[in-house]
This record gives sequence, C-alpha cells and structure tokens, in this order.
Amino acid sequence: MQSFYPEKFEREMACTEADWLRWLPQAIGDHHWKLHSGAAGVRIGDGALGLKWQVGAPRVIGLVRMPRFLVSFRFAGLTETQRMDFMKRFDLYMQRGGG
Repeated sequence: MQSFYPEKFEREMACTEADWLRWLPQAIGDHHWKLHSGAAGVRIGDGALGLKWQVGAPRVIGLVRMPRFLVSFRFAGLTETQRMDFMKRFDLYMQRGGG
C-alpha cells in the first residue's frame, strides 16, 4: 500500500484481463459501479473513480513471460483521505504473491 494516492495515476500489473475482472468486484466492495469495455466507473460517496485498462505486451525475462496489464486510475470529487480509504481496500484485494 502507498502512503499517498494522487487524483490520477497509472499502474502496471502482472495479470490477465480475466484475472482483473474476477478480482475487481471484491476490490470495489459495496460501492456502486458500472463495467464498460476496457473501463469501469465507480461511485464513491459524492465522488467517483474512473478506471481504464488495456493489455500490454508481456514482460519477458529470460524464459519467463509474465502478462502485463496497464491500468489508469482517475479520481474526481474525493479528498486525499477518501482516496486513501478506498485504495487501502482495493490494494488489499488486488495484492498477489507470497510473503
């Protein structure tokens, strides 16, 4: 988790679109949202989050090929605290890997 989330930022994720769409409802939680082709709109109180995504070329390291998924986050009408609260849950549900 980050210590600050700006109103607009980009992320590169190592997942497929099918993975993303499977994880997205839980990551969003109880907020009302609408799915579009390559995008989603999320209502967060009086504000909103616009998500846009596209599949990137796979990352190749030696013989390993990892999927690349490029996601754009655009918050509107939310305070820094509201963005942090939303992203805290979102990042927890999108987190993958060991520890």
